[in-house]
Amino acid sequence: MARLLSKEDQRLDEDRARKKYWKRWGPYLSERQWGTVREDYSPGGTAWESFPHDHARSRAYRWGEDGIGGISDRHQLICFGVALWNGRDPILKERLFGLTGNQGNHGEDVKEYYFYQDSTPTHSYMRMLYKYPQAEFPYTRLVEENRRRTREQPEFELLDAGVFAEDRYFDIFVEYAKADVEDILIKITAVNRGPEAAMLRVLPSLWFRNTWSWGRDLRRPNAQRAASVPGSVCAEVEHWRYGKRWLLCAGQPELLFTQNETDSARLFQGKNRTPFVKDAFHEYVIRGNKSAVNPQQAGTKMAAYYPLELGPGQSETLKLRLTDMEPLASMERTPGVAGIITSPGHDERKEGVPPANDFGAGFDNVFALRQKEGDEFYASRVTSELSDDAKSVMRQAFGGLLWSKQFYHYDVRTWLEGDPAGPPPPPERWKGRNKDWTHLYNDDVVSMPDKWEYPWYAAWDLGFHCISIALVDPDFAKEQLILLLREWYMHPNGQLPAYEWAFGDVNPPVHAWAAWRVYKIERRVRGVADRGFLEKVFHKLLLNFTWWVNRKDPDGMNIFQGGFLGLDNIGVFDRSAPLPTGGHLEQSDGTSWMGMYCLNMLAIALELAKEDPAYEDVASKFFEHFVNIAHAMNDMGTEGISLWDNEDGFYYDVLHLPNGEDHFLKIRSMVGLIPLFAVETLEPEIVDRLPGFKRRMQWFIDNHADVPEHIEMTQRSARGVRRLLSLANRRQLKRILCRMLDETEFLSPYGVRSLSRYHLDHPYEVQVNDHISRVDYEPAESTSGLFGGNSNWRGPIWFPLNYLLVESLQKYHHYYGEDFKVEFPSRAGNESDLWEVAAEISRRLVHIFVRGKDGRRPVAGGAELFQSDPHWKDLLLFYEYFHGDNGAGIGASHQTGWTGLVAKLIEQSGE
Repeated sequence: MARLLSKEDQRLDEDRARKKYWKRWGPYLSERQWGTVREDYSPGGTAWESFPHDHARSRAYRWGEDGIGGISDRHQLICFGVALWNGRDPILKERLFGLTGNQGNHGEDVKEYYFYQDSTPTHSYMRMLYKYPQAEFPYTRLVEENRRRTREQPEFELLDAGVFAEDRYFDIFVEYAKADVEDILIKITAVNRGPEAAMLRVLPSLWFRNTWSWGRDLRRPNAQRAASVPGSVCAEVEHWRYGKRWLLCAGQPELLFTQNETDSARLFQGKNRTPFVKDAFHEYVIRGNKSAVNPQQAGTKMAAYYPLELGPGQSETLKLRLTDMEPLASMERTPGVAGIITSPGHDERKEGVPPANDFGAGFDNVFALRQKEGDEFYASRVTSELSDDAKSVMRQAFGGLLWSKQFYHYDVRTWLEGDPAGPPPPPERWKGRNKDWTHLYNDDVVSMPDKWEYPWYAAWDLGFHCISIALVDPDFAKEQLILLLREWYMHPNGQLPAYEWAFGDVNPPVHAWAAWRVYKIERRVRGVADRGFLEKVFHKLLLNFTWWVNRKDPDGMNIFQGGFLGLDNIGVFDRSAPLPTGGHLEQSDGTSWMGMYCLNMLAIALELAKEDPAYEDVASKFFEHFVNIAHAMNDMGTEGISLWDNEDGFYYDVLHLPNGEDHFLKIRSMVGLIPLFAVETLEPEIVDRLPGFKRRMQWFIDNHADVPEHIEMTQRSARGVRRLLSLANRRQLKRILCRMLDETEFLSPYGVRSLSRYHLDHPYEVQVNDHISRVDYEPAESTSGLFGGNSNWRGPIWFPLNYLLVESLQKYHHYYGEDFKVEFPSRAGNESDLWEVAAEISRRLVHIFVRGKDGRRPVAGGAELFQSDPHWKDLLLFYEYFHGDNGAGIGASHQTGWTGLVAKLIEQSGE
């Protein structure tokens, strides 16, 4: 029986069919544009110093915009966000503050508290919360105290500064509800949580991304005061791409106008091109400089100025509306008579859309309806058997994922060449960052890892994002995966762009896996098997696969290098740099990723071959390629050494020295568990319907004596012989799991650690040229400066690789069944099959977020406010990684991207 479509499902269908563009407006505003590579025009690529936070309020951005709780159209031409002042801060709070990579003792880090509480996939309803201290924001103290601390000490956080003591802060709730595609209702609710009355200045702001100052397109949009309906003030907003819009602001706030132009006088002691510049509202509100704003009430940046005085516990709600309805024409004059909408393609106000002068019941009803529709939509995705707490974890995870969409604009050639209206960039840039990526032109909404700490896409992060996104919006997940394969992203040589700091770096090749998983998730969720998507992705990935084979297997031995491969500091050496010993590394993880890539491509080819026999030949190629990799990894033939250490029962990297010597780097890390990811079962009903593939596979098996080591054919079903393809055979799997499921090694109460706890008492050391390189078990922040020191793979728990481990165990169980059991935990005397092991690891990961029997959430660690305060304890932060021993969140605090996989784990394994 077909599932009844909710209203949100219907909106998704309308958007898919391009009948109504429900996703034209969304949370596409960045949280940080300053300090990015795109805005860096320095000779040495010093992005943090080239455009610091202190410049952000006064300097026009070239490539994007940022704000608090903001939205924009999908090209970020028109932006909306919230600015605040508590009467004490030295600057107007228009954007979130954090430390740069060079200021923090553990790299860059946002020093604010904000929470993405809810969003539907079409952004028909969204809610976020920002906690704003009433005390002066401690900008200087945060910088100086973190600079003083060493890498061995924890970060100094905003909570540590005492600014939330006695609940002296405001909760600022920002909500959006779409009455229609181009009609967005906005509520900003400020709550004084403190014991005394407090002043607050709220400036809902609208501005245009500056596209006119660079000498390439001189068309200038405009916002100006307009005639308003009773009970509100109004600004008319006109952009050459969209025509006219109106921002209606309930009440009688003062409207402020200026230009989104650089204040050159303040920053560079130069002359301003206009008397009204970007930081005008800061000057007006904080310094009382009335001449800073345009008395003609027009410009490219505007705000409604609401001065509030809130008593203890008091709240006040501001209501605004960004609409394509001409306000005076859409007033309710006569009951039952709709007003006129001036936008093309609209004839009259839709049923249920309140008139322009209704900021009362009609306005509130839209919010109530969209929230109800959001609840109905998620009720169809979130099982009712879960506890309310687990449901809340899923809902906030989806909310964070959907809020983390961001407009990303970067034209590398233009960036390198500079703009006609500006000085030419330093010539050193043509020898520096991203010089080989001049084809890259990005102008899209992309799923971000974290819109403050990582406001740029990362290829392998995005693959994991799409798994959870596919549960609620398969179309967006598919669009994202296709996007990175487009010719204006993918390098002509087939490489996928890694991230803006170095597009040429190498991420693990998970794109094929993500595409295959999204295809299957959509087939289950929507009942649709989008073979067109699968075929499109497959053809582009053939180019990427060829790049890997040609560039990362230099000796043609089917053993792959690849650099750090996303596991920043996991090795004893910097794996992305030349080795201090000379020679090179034969990487266990690089080779394993390629084994997994082969099997993902094989699975896709076999699926496509069901309807097109032409894919049988290429399926045979990936089958043979996998067997060759498996053989090379376990017996490198002429090299005389494998990556498998039979003595330890574990996979290691091998150091190949210039004198021909080979040495295992015996670090028990995630590198040795990644081989488990390369596993796939060939079902007889698939193989038997593809006679060409079956014949070539059998010939290969018959003519290669070593094949049985890597293909197991001991299991039969009612339909015939089942075949298991895996890098780790049955014997190796048992030995690896013995270590992985040992609580004194990899197994934590909260998942699988990235480095064995064995190294706490047994650090691994290598001496090279009188210098000792060392790897210790470090369950929290890194004490290493590798890759900026803001990431740590030497002990913490990471969701993406834990998710792949869970999936791999399920695949092994699918073949071996209940007869294959292991001690779990190791040496505990209890045996479990691999499905049970996978389910328990999944539960341990989920319980990082779900409140335990003691009422506490491990993710919150020792932050008592998050554990017990009624206004904090149900708010979740989805950190980048988690303490290997106690589960506390560490690193980027809003990395709902891949940590959002917790929603998928709850969906498939419960709590």
